[in-house]
Amino acid sequence: MNTNVVDHYGWDSADQPTSCGYIGPRVIEELDALRVRRVLDLGCGNGTLCGELARRGYEVCGVDQDEAGVRLAQERHPALRFHRLGVQDEPQRLVDAEGHFQAVVSTEVIEHLYSPHLLPAFARAVLEPGGHLVLTTPYHGYLKNLALAVLDQWDHHHTALWHGGHIKFWSRRTLTELLSQHGFELVRFGGVGRLPYLWKSMVLVAKRVS
Repeated sequence: MNTNVVDHYGWDSADQPTSCGYIGPRVIEELDALRVRRVLDLGCGNGTLCGELARRGYEVCGVDQDEAGVRLAQERHPALRFHRLGVQDEPQRLVDAEGHFQAVVSTEVIEHLYSPHLLPAFARAVLEPGGHLVLTTPYHGYLKNLALAVLDQWDHHHTALWHGGHIKFWSRRTLTELLSQHGFELVRFGGVGRLPYLWKSMVLVAKRVS
């Protein structure tokens, strides 16, 4: 058993996750601004974002550790390519099959990982030089943390009873530091959902620089 991963996150439907409604449009906006074409969705789940990116003309590939998610993705989007791979796997396997990518997107994944450093390491390995990583994860900052405490929402927010749920809680500083340690430079930072600094999620765009 690999203790770095959880194999089953509970994918049982091809329906769009709730978070896609506010995260997906922002990710697409960032990719449009980068003017890239070849995109990897790292932690693609049931393939919802991959399908939308393909509809908009991107050449997209998806990978996920969850077998049920990959199966649902392939059934719903038979024209697209999906691989059952996790960040703990050898990235060269994907490069051999698909080549390098101009951008990697990873939405609401890194907070689930026991070993989060594996995600930027995998992304860097499959990106072409100068490629970009677009990463989202639940936002944490002083005002939001205070609001969660005042409203007694910590138990709900930390999803302690969800096997495979959120186990890492990131701020702009900690996530930027992690990316820097693995050869990325922050290009843009922002948030989505709710008012500024009470965001549901933060969005970081980083460039591979080494």
